Amino acid sequence: MSTQPELSRSARPWTALQAHLGDAALWWAALYFFSLLTGYYVLRPVRDAMGASADAAAIFPRAWLEWAQRRGFELGDFTLQLLFTGTFVSMLLLQPVYGWLVSRHPRRVFLPAVYGVFIACLLAFYWAFDRDVTGRGAAFFVFIAVFNLFAVSVFWSYMADVFDNEHAKKVYGYIGAGGTVGAMLGPLLTRTLVERIGVGNLLLVSASFLAVCLVCIVRLRPWALRRERAAGDARDGRAMGGSVLAGLRLVWERPLLRAIALLMFFGIGVGTMLYNEQAAIARRFYVDDEARTAYYANIDLAINLLTLTVQVLLTRWLLRRFGVGPLLLIPGFAVLLGFALLSASPLPVLVAVVQIVTRSSEFSLNKPARETLYTRVDRESRYKAKAVIDTAVYRGADLTFVWAHKAVAALGSSAVFLFGTLLAAGMTFGAWRVVRAQRTLPSSPVERS
Repeated sequence: MSTQPELSRSARPWTALQAHLGDAALWWAALYFFSLLTGYYVLRPVRDAMGASADAAAIFPRAWLEWAQRRGFELGDFTLQLLFTGTFVSMLLLQPVYGWLVSRHPRRVFLPAVYGVFIACLLAFYWAFDRDVTGRGAAFFVFIAVFNLFAVSVFWSYMADVFDNEHAKKVYGYIGAGGTVGAMLGPLLTRTLVERIGVGNLLLVSASFLAVCLVCIVRLRPWALRRERAAGDARDGRAMGGSVLAGLRLVWERPLLRAIALLMFFGIGVGTMLYNEQAAIARRFYVDDEARTAYYANIDLAINLLTLTVQVLLTRWLLRRFGVGPLLLIPGFAVLLGFALLSASPLPVLVAVVQIVTRSSEFSLNKPARETLYTRVDRESRYKAKAVIDTAVYRGADLTFVWAHKAVAALGSSAVFLFGTLLAAGMTFGAWRVVRAQRTLPSSPVERS
């Protein structure tokens, strides 16, 4: 008699998925995220290989290299630090532009515009790679970092328009799984194609997937309008309005947004420490661009396989049964334990395990939980404040900790991971603050006019 309940419990994820097979919005959203992450992950190994390159001439313009040599130092000694600094400065410069676009233009204009700009940039980089333009490596690294954060942030903001809180709890895990399949396909395509067609042509592959995203944006619009009309706030026909810098004010004023920013800051610090150690290993053991690209592609495949498993089997169930608390706190405690072990014994295998746990738990648990919270806040918070957190706070943390790693690494790997343990504790504290702050939110957002 005990067998039937056991079978029922194990079949729940599949039964729930079958119940949503007729949900067209879910399928368009999953295709959107699949195409977005496929396009990004085709390019991510290329970006990472450039960041780990020991050849500074392949990354920086000749004039920069000569300027540094005249002053007695090599730019190659500060490759990641300079690339992350450039990314952060670019984010700060683009924030007012994005704020203006969101404030002055309706969603039907600014969403396609964002992706249209990214496609145009990829075509420009294709030209630069084809002609071996000097400095293309640094520019491409910065562009991909900016593209990833803005494109993914806009995606989840749009999903918060399409789905309400209860619907989001049911489908966000599956939408995330669609993205994970794309994140697995992307590096697989890169590993298969890079030696056949070259790095430059991979940019055209990525651009074609972003074109699919534009189709999905248009097809999802009726569901976004329907949700707004049900809430008595049909705004798609006009711009959102407000200040172009309103996102900064909202993050400062609202406890939930401050807590999410705190969680993001320390979470990125943890990831940056691991990323820098990984780059050092790749630089040492993989000399040419193709080998490093394949190395990073294999790592991404392993992480995404675990992510997909958790998203399909656990994410939806945890969200509906317990809310966001476990999805935010479990990754914090797991990473805290992992860094504590690494500080005592920084073995290469253990480093790989902690890397897998850190990134897969972010994608399968932490991020879906954070994104459901945006379905319960007003639209200005969803687009403006979220963009500040996902771009400026994210890259500000990158910049802070990539330079911190440079200083701490001089003391050895154990010191790096001990410092990472403190960051993991900060990440866990931020998760706890988010769990507390979200309890005061209404189930549906109250729009402010």
